[in-house]
Amino acid sequence: MELENLVANTLLLKARQGQSKKSGRSRKWKEILKLPPVSLCSELRNSIEKDFSSLCDKQPIGRNLFRQFCDTKPCLKRCIDFLDAVAEYEVTVEEEQREFGLSILHRFFKEKSEVPLPEIPIAVVKECKWNLKENSSSKNVFEECARFVYTYLSEKPFEEYQDSKYFRRFLQWKWLERRPVTKNTFRHYRVLGKGGFGEVCACQVRATGKMYACKKLEKKRIKRRKSEGMALNEKRILEKLHSRFVVSLAYTYETKDTLCLVLTIMNGGDLKYHIYNLGNPGFEEPRAVFYAAELCCGLEDLQKERIVYRDLKPENILLDDHGHIRISDLGLALEVPEGEMVRGRVGTVGYMSPEIINNERYAFSPDWWGLGCLIYEMIAGHTPFKKYKEKVTREELERRVKNDTEEYSEKFSEDAKSICSMLLIKDPSYRLGCQSNGAAAVKQHPVFKDINFSRLEANMLDPPFCPDPQAIYCKDILDIGRFSVVKGVNLDSSDETFYAQFATGCVSIPWQNEMIESGCFHDLNEAADEGDATSHKKEKMCPSILRPKRNFLRRIFRRGGCLTTGHSEEREPTQ
Repeated sequence: MELENLVANTLLLKARQGQSKKSGRSRKWKEILKLPPVSLCSELRNSIEKDFSSLCDKQPIGRNLFRQFCDTKPCLKRCIDFLDAVAEYEVTVEEEQREFGLSILHRFFKEKSEVPLPEIPIAVVKECKWNLKENSSSKNVFEECARFVYTYLSEKPFEEYQDSKYFRRFLQWKWLERRPVTKNTFRHYRVLGKGGFGEVCACQVRATGKMYACKKLEKKRIKRRKSEGMALNEKRILEKLHSRFVVSLAYTYETKDTLCLVLTIMNGGDLKYHIYNLGNPGFEEPRAVFYAAELCCGLEDLQKERIVYRDLKPENILLDDHGHIRISDLGLALEVPEGEMVRGRVGTVGYMSPEIINNERYAFSPDWWGLGCLIYEMIAGHTPFKKYKEKVTREELERRVKNDTEEYSEKFSEDAKSICSMLLIKDPSYRLGCQSNGAAAVKQHPVFKDINFSRLEANMLDPPFCPDPQAIYCKDILDIGRFSVVKGVNLDSSDETFYAQFATGCVSIPWQNEMIESGCFHDLNEAADEGDATSHKKEKMCPSILRPKRNFLRRIFRRGGCLTTGHSEEREPTQ
């Protein structure tokens, strides 16, 4: 039996290593990803929504091709260079920000420039200059100028782009993106853990070599529990979220017996494993604060989409190869309608907030309570209202949550104690994060004084811990319990509508990122261009596309709403 586990682990590690090289690709990868003739894309051209934000900003391949189009025209290239410079300014460390801002003014707003920016009101430029010269270090100094440039690009340049060979290439990739997805799209590896409705295993896309986690939902188990709505809700929430602090959904497909969610693979294990299985329970405070900062960003991204998570606990917080964390398992997440509140007694005992236990109405307050529980547990090595390995009934634990005050040991600094006590206030109307300024108030707490959130959100800060690339941070295969066979449930044609709504194939943004990061996008464009040059086809294709060094254009207006950014063992939550 140990041999079976050893073989499974060896195959998984080999697949992981192949992901960073082209050796992970199938030998037939060019056939799998063969671009169609442009003539096949005419229907797609007519049906696709002509939205600048979606086509030239949010979608990575569209963004790359639009940038390449802009590079052919000096005035448009200057616009892109300006937006890149503004985005770089926003993530520059505070001590260097003013000097960098002045260099932007000199570079782009000096008089008699050979290639001027599109007309920006003089008053707006003057305000930028005044703010910088008064030693302002606000990252929003150039926001208004950038908004004018962005609007300019979305008008006539966008129309010209749609008549270009670059847009035709984009349509070819969109055609490829919309092809059906099946289990044969992937290679499948060992089981990593269990979800509420089936196993979670590692898988690899044959064409690109990209590794993912495949969360399987058994059709009969879903039907027996009448959980079709819950499964579809998780799929739809994951589909609309694009946050570096929440696992991404890349594909959905079905087999005869299962529905499958193909998600970001997190090879570093979950926080529960790291808190309790590596040395003494708990972390040093700087490590806990770093994870708390990333969790705060993840909750903020969820709340921007009006989503309350409701199941924040160490098992659901996963580490990637580099040590960054992501929130996983959105089975209990719920969209909160604007101006309304929701009710539901769901979650995991010990992490449920008082308002959930009391079955009261709420918006996002349970998640800030959950963050308080997690920060406390990461530092103390146990949850706020139960000692490590203490035996306690559910009723007693819920009584403690509602009535008792948590205790703090010498492990907590004053700042750590302060943020935990503010997040663990029983009355949600007084709880940190639950007022009008939401996540911004949490980020401003002194415990995060050493965290530059702009750089953290841009993935420019190094985590305090990096997982061992040769380790498998999950249980042995035989230690992961098997699901029993579901009896007495029959699948029929009435279920097909639900399956069709669930299994919709590729999710645009993650799929396009996969094509770019794997090098397939560059290699196929290059090969297509060479083929065009040798065959002298009348229908020209766009030249070789290079990936820009950083995705600045997408980030500039995240706050303003013009540009939105967007497995280890899983325990089924108590409902």
